[in-house]
Amino acid sequence: MIILKSRREIDIMKKAGKIVAMTLEKIQKAIRPGITTAELDRIAEDFIKSSGAYPTFKGYRGFPAAICTSVNEEVVHGIPGLRVLKDGDIISIDVGASFQGYNGDAARTFIVGSADEKAVDLIETTKESFFQGLVFAKQDFRLSDISHAIQTYVEKRGYSVVRDYVGHGIGRKMHEDPQIPNFGPPHRGPRLKAGMTLAIEPMVNAGGYEVYTLKNRWTVVTKDGSLSAHYENTVLITESEPEILTML
Repeated sequence: MIILKSRREIDIMKKAGKIVAMTLEKIQKAIRPGITTAELDRIAEDFIKSSGAYPTFKGYRGFPAAICTSVNEEVVHGIPGLRVLKDGDIISIDVGASFQGYNGDAARTFIVGSADEKAVDLIETTKESFFQGLVFAKQDFRLSDISHAIQTYVEKRGYSVVRDYVGHGIGRKMHEDPQIPNFGPPHRGPRLKAGMTLAIEPMVNAGGYEVYTLKNRWTVVTKDGSLSAHYENTVLITESEPEILTML
């Protein structure tokens, strides 16, 4: 069941979303060659808690950290630890924050130091595919219109969208209905209505779309070892233009 949010609930989710956006901004400023992913996790957790929120991911289904840190060929759910970031790496940071019982969720892929043009293009394509999908995040479009727009843009650029993991509804729970694939035909699924809150999150690979999970049972990597990028925002469907809740 897709839950439509009241004005009061939306106001709280906007606060949760702002905390997520500010956390990502702090992490971006801290990313540099030589820093560990554990240090980034500490920065995120300290800031989220100091903002009166809780890092939703910590303990979620047993996940051990406040954020996901996915480096290079890692797609999603990378676990922070002793890994030292190197010049030329790319890192996807996924952040969730729970504020007064409601969640915000967003992800960005950042360059560590300097990266080659191919990595930059992958990151920019992933980001732009989100905004291509956002064009259809309006009342009376169908859910898969978002999915189709993302896939079409990504594949025209010569990349592939991950099939095994999708976006989702969000609210009191981190994952609510509906699931939001980043691929598929248009004009399918439920019609969008004002009050829906959706976490739209293209995951894009430089090579094929096939992925697998490492032995830690969390970290998802590309099967062919190609780079992967991730871009996500929590989006509110309104009576007019969509509103992004996780951007400053």
